[in-house]
Parts: sequence; structure tokens; C-alpha cells
Amino acid sequence: MAERKRKRAAEEWERRKRDHRRRRREGQGKGEELLGKRQVGWAGDPVEALGEVVMGRVMELLDARSVARCTVVSRAWRGVAADDRLWAPKCAELMAGKAHIPRLTLIRTGSKLSTYSMAIMDGKRSRITKEDLCDHAWEYCFTIAAPEYWRNLDPSWKHTGPPMRRYFHPDGYHSADPHDAVWGGHECTYTVITSFVGDGRIREHYVRINRWPPLKVSRKDDWSWELSNHLYRYNSIPDADRKGCTGPLFPVW
Repeated sequence: MAERKRKRAAEEWERRKRDHRRRRREGQGKGEELLGKRQVGWAGDPVEALGEVVMGRVMELLDARSVARCTVVSRAWRGVAADDRLWAPKCAELMAGKAHIPRLTLIRTGSKLSTYSMAIMDGKRSRITKEDLCDHAWEYCFTIAAPEYWRNLDPSWKHTGPPMRRYFHPDGYHSADPHDAVWGGHECTYTVITSFVGDGRIREHYVRINRWPPLKVSRKDDWSWELSNHLYRYNSIPDADRKGCTGPLFPVW
């Protein structure tokens, strides 16, 4: 009788251990499945999880540099980040308040992203071309280092009128407004001089009018140009509303 009770107790103990091990395996499997679902939810592609429309709305809140970086994440991200509807307002924001709008932004075969990139690169360009010179009217004034005689002829120095204006022409001729007291009606031509060193870097770049002192070329934050030396200065007059834009049609770096 006692032997039978011990045998029954041992069987019951084994049964309980088997049930305990089974419940542990089942619980572990459910935990791994739940963990796997959580990992998929957190580590999945946001474009697939949220959809292109929602991701596009999110990218609208980012700056242009951040959106440009999104284009290299994956093919799906590029499809959203390179959309013209996303970049059109960013192009408008970039060009707002600029003195000149590059002509290369009129290229219709390019995307708005490429238009934005080329406009940024052109805005940093400090190498002036004949198209840049001829497309703009220029304000002309003397510096403090100029002789007093010439400064007295400059209406902007005496506050008797607007600054004098100068114009560059495609045939190399340089002119002024009629009855300009400084101009005097003399013959005037200009040349753009650019020299390079061995590795392609620009060594010298300036504009020379007749045999007068060379004009150093510089670019301002609003994409306008300045030509200057120790005697006088040229500043391009803003013309962002000009039809057809200004400057070279193809990139010049």
C-alpha cells in the first residue's frame, strides 16, 4: 500500500514538472513573438509604416539640407524627398530677396531638386562672365581714395542725385547715361581676365576697362556683384523680376 502511494506521488510530481516546462516553453514563445512584433514596428521603414503622403508632410517641415540628405537613405525615401511638389516652395523661398535669379534655373528638363542645387552653386560663384556683365545695369561711384575733383562730379557723393550708371555690351563696349559729367563721351572697352594655375584653380580673375586699374570681382549674399578697386566701385542693380533671368545658361564654376 505504501509502495503504491509513493509511486503515485512520483508520477504526480513528474506530471507537474512536465506541465511546468510546457507552460514555460509556451510563455517564452509568445514573448519572442511579441518582441519580434515590437522590433518590426520600431525598426521598420517609416515610409512603409506611415506612407508617402505622411512622410511628405513631415519632410515639408525640414530645411532643404535635411531633405536633400533624405534622398540618399533608400530608393523609397528618394521617391518622397525628391518630389517636385516638395522642392518647388523651397526654390521659391531660396530665391526670395535675391538681387538676381540665375538663368540656368529655367532649364525645364531638370527637377526642382536639381534646380535648387544649381542655384545654390551659382550663388556661390565668384567667377563673373560676359553674360553677367551685360545682363545687369551697374551703379558707379567713387571711393574716398579718389581725387576730390572726381568725387565732386559724383552726385551720390554730394547727395544731389542718384548714383551714376554704367552698362556693359556684348560687343565689348562700355557706356554710360547721356550727359554723364564723369563719362565725357570717350571710347571705352572692357575685358574679363581669368588665369589658372596647374591644378585648374583660378589664380587671377578681374575685369579691366581700357587701361585703367583692374576691378576685383566679388559676390554678395544676395547674389549681386561688385567690381571694385581703390578708386571706384561698380554694383549690379537688382533685377530679380527680369523676364528670362540673368547670367549664363550653363553652369560656370
